[in-house]
Amino acid sequence: MRILIAALLATASIFSPLNGWAQSADVEATIKTVDVKALSLTLDDGKTYKVPEEFNFEGLKAGVKVLVFYTEVDGHRVVDDLEIVQ
Repeated sequence: MRILIAALLATASIFSPLNGWAQSADVEATIKTVDVKALSLTLDDGKTYKVPEEFNFEGLKAGVKVLVFYTEVDGHRVVDDLEIVQ
């Protein structure tokens, strides 16, 4: 039984660092461009952020200040949540 528990703990410790790669981050910036066809936003930080297909672009246009919560997936910044800053 101890060997089984030790093996499980060793396996868990090997895979635990992989979870750290998918951490969420946030940025507050102003929208430079909105591309509805490409499902992306470009902010004044120079970065492009991909959005999901069901994303609502209502109220988003160049010059609007936003707070974007995103996750990096395969080198792309994918929007998890977005708030318009008043």
